Amino acid sequence: MENNLPSQLVQSLNGVFGKHKARAVHAKGIILTGSFQPSSSAQNITKAIHLQEEPSPITIRFSNFAGVPTIPDNDEMSNPKGLGIKFHLANEESTDIVCHSFNGFPSPTALDFRNLLMALGQGGDTLNDYLEQHSTAKAFLTAHKPMPKSFATLPYYGVNAFKFINKDGVVRFGRYQVLPEVEEYYPEDQVKALANNFLMNEISDRVANKTINLRLVLQLANDNDVIDNPTVVWSDHNEIVELGLLKINEVNTEEATDKNLMFLPGNLVEGIEAADPMVKIRDKTYPISKENRQ
Repeated sequence: MENNLPSQLVQSLNGVFGKHKARAVHAKGIILTGSFQPSSSAQNITKAIHLQEEPSPITIRFSNFAGVPTIPDNDEMSNPKGLGIKFHLANEESTDIVCHSFNGFPSPTALDFRNLLMALGQGGDTLNDYLEQHSTAKAFLTAHKPMPKSFATLPYYGVNAFKFINKDGVVRFGRYQVLPEVEEYYPEDQVKALANNFLMNEISDRVANKTINLRLVLQLANDNDVIDNPTVVWSDHNEIVELGLLKINEVNTEEATDKNLMFLPGNLVEGIEAADPMVKIRDKTYPISKENRQ
């Protein structure tokens, strides 16, 4: 089953959104570049090379949720927004972070997520029955997701937990968060009047005028927190560690870049390991989706 699951996930996403020779999900996006400056506190958490002292070049992709490359930015199905971060390291190596703007996930496992997608594709009574039996999926789909004024004015959350090892061998588990300088959203009565590409245009204008700063932090797990089920949201009282500052300063306008760019949550370096088995399936799914872009 696991060997076929990545292909089934892509097929199921296409069943929900259609096949567009684009990403199966988060199809519409914009790519920017900049640099990452790690915080001194990051070294206490991990020996990962990009979280030590030296800055790293980064590639950023903000995106809408659906697998529809022409979806309006103000469409309800465009939420949650997505954020991919690629840290460029020495010798053409890299490491990635993948987040979205909702704290949590609708399904505890990749198999459950496939079943949700199949139900969404069928709709009607099939979907209603599924959601009545799966409260976390129903909560995810029905939760209010306000429309941001910018990709840069809302927080993003890592779906899966990771294992962090520092130079002394101390292990901690955590989930990434990316936090804006200011959170800003549109009132509900203004959303329908927004332009189809208002977020793409806004972020281009914003970065042309000044550097966008986003904080990369890590929410640490407590001893009794579940680390292998992304539907379980940890308490707001959990310790937060500053990992560094994402400084975004330019839009990448090359169309080929978006077609060839891929962010893998399991593209890791020494000092960080996957703690949730879902990461393994995600890493096998994304390349299949990438092949379908051609």
